Amino acid sequence: MKIKNLHLSNFRSYENQFFEFDDKLNILVGANAQGKTNVLEAIFFAVIGKSFRTNKEKEVINFGKDSSKIEALFENDYREIKIDIVFNKIHKKAIMVDGIGLKKVGELLGRTNAVFFSPSELKLVKESPDDRRKFLNIAISQTNKRYFYLLSRYEKVLANRNKLLKTCQDFDVLKQTIDIWDRALSEIAEKIFIERKKFVEEISVYAQKAHEYLSNGKENLKVEYLSDFSENYKINMIKSLQKNLTKDFKLGYTTIGIHRDDLNLFVNDSEVKNFGSQGQQRTVALSLKLAELECNKIRTGHYPILLLDDVFSELDNDRRQRLLNFTKKTQTIITCTEFDEKINAKIINIKKNN
Repeated sequence: MKIKNLHLSNFRSYENQFFEFDDKLNILVGANAQGKTNVLEAIFFAVIGKSFRTNKEKEVINFGKDSSKIEALFENDYREIKIDIVFNKIHKKAIMVDGIGLKKVGELLGRTNAVFFSPSELKLVKESPDDRRKFLNIAISQTNKRYFYLLSRYEKVLANRNKLLKTCQDFDVLKQTIDIWDRALSEIAEKIFIERKKFVEEISVYAQKAHEYLSNGKENLKVEYLSDFSENYKINMIKSLQKNLTKDFKLGYTTIGIHRDDLNLFVNDSEVKNFGSQGQQRTVALSLKLAELECNKIRTGHYPILLLDDVFSELDNDRRQRLLNFTKKTQTIITCTEFDEKINAKIINIKKNN
């Protein structure tokens, strides 16, 4: 998978800008706050239909304008794929693939693939389980559209169960009516659990290899999937929902389920979140992203586009060179403030309003 070119109209800092990319390594060079990350955001937006920076999509519209547009031309082994996204301050965004409008964002998934990493991805290691679940959900959804729709269904059923917990005043009435939501929630959760477990088993192998390579064989990474139940998921979840009903009733929300899953990350048998250095945490986060690259290749037959935002400044020279060697596998777009002119790459200079 490759991106051939990108045209931005009133997107973030760009009023009208066209970019062409090389099939291998591309380096966007410029001072801070010049719009380098905006380019990566636009590419990732064209891949999954969402931003990695904000949930308020109207923020991407250039100040003082009423609308903006992303036009991206991708290419796989068989054909070109044209993806257009139009943002409007009044209406919802419109997504088109080869000129045909899509009804749902989910229809965009799998058309193209990309993996994004920046220093802010340290939250994948350091912060809440929400960030690690988000990583799992985006990574799996790109290669498994069924998983994306399972997540959507789970969220709707969970919302209905939580609404009942909050609004029902009589506990005896609640016990008689909540069973339908318990069974629906458990059935969907079991299917999500199976897909997550399979993915974590795949990615843990490649993450260990990537981390060993980046650390020059000095560190060993272990990835462990944490879920409420490890077997007979549906049956055990129904039993636990019934057992925890009094607690859920008092709190007004569902306290167990797939929406509470997490990942445990260990380097040399020590939990990275609490005991790892910042350098180790950064390398673990990058290793997970590089592992996602490999899993994507296994599942789709081709490598996704690799988007690396300001990653050089966070790595020592040895790990920087090792990362560059790794990027030879796929089309890569890197942003940085300066670069080594000996690097064989297409250099794109970025200046504000260029």
